[in-house]
Amino acid sequence: MEEAVYHVPVLLKECVDGLVVNPAGVYADVTFGGGGHSRAIVSRLDTAGHLYSFDQDEDAEANIVADGRFTFVRSNFRYLKNWMRYYGVGELDGLLADLGVSSHHFDDAERGFSFRFDGRLDMRMNQRAQLTAADVLNDYAEERLADIFYLYGELKNARKLASWVVKARMHRRIETTEEFMEVVKPLFERDREKKELAKVFQALRIEVNQEMDALKEMLTAAVELLRPGGRLVVLTYHSLEDRMVKNLVKTGNVEGKRIQDFYGNVDCPLRAVHNKVIVPGEEEQRANPRSRSAKLRIAEKK
Repeated sequence: MEEAVYHVPVLLKECVDGLVVNPAGVYADVTFGGGGHSRAIVSRLDTAGHLYSFDQDEDAEANIVADGRFTFVRSNFRYLKNWMRYYGVGELDGLLADLGVSSHHFDDAERGFSFRFDGRLDMRMNQRAQLTAADVLNDYAEERLADIFYLYGELKNARKLASWVVKARMHRRIETTEEFMEVVKPLFERDREKKELAKVFQALRIEVNQEMDALKEMLTAAVELLRPGGRLVVLTYHSLEDRMVKNLVKTGNVEGKRIQDFYGNVDCPLRAVHNKVIVPGEEEQRANPRSRSAKLRIAEKK
């Protein structure tokens, strides 16, 4: 499987330049996907260096890098700490997380990630997991559905959306993308339809894959594992993720709680490498429209 077909890596040079400061270091790419970032990282390592790459999706295994400096871990990145302990890694020189969904997932109708195709409402990154998007829509209480649409999709009409879903499922289970679209499309104005539907699907995907909880666990573990001078490189694609990463860099925790010492100084283990967030240039955005919402933050362990 060609990596370019599976997923085009965003801000590739900027990520790897910001990450690999020691060719003999030990690194983690916790979002392997098509392997684009991983290949670039391995190419910067000497024989003493090593990269551990994580992905919970079995489809990603087709892109594995055949190199002695590379180890693939088929697991959710929330278990980063356990796996590093398993491999005897006490400290990391750097960690990369590209939190975007692979183009492969959006383009595969059977996975149900996109409203562009009709298919089963699945959305599981890990096909071994039980919960699907159809389960969420058909089995969750109305109030819980409204919370998901509001918190994870930042949708203003979350309550009405949840109400319509609950009314529709009383007649029949909502199993496919097309059936779901029939229910929710009338709620959105034509000129905003695509943006709003993208938010609805984002909210469901986040819930199905427990993305916010997993991200919090991974980021917390990353800060613990990074050695002094080690780099944390994170690409985000929506405000919820970016807020967590921004908070972590500023305060040392994803909630943004400012923990001060006796003298009133904020006790944070990280420092931002750049004052401004890095975004793709016009040329990259034209070549890869899915990069438009990407934000790159790089921090260093003190």
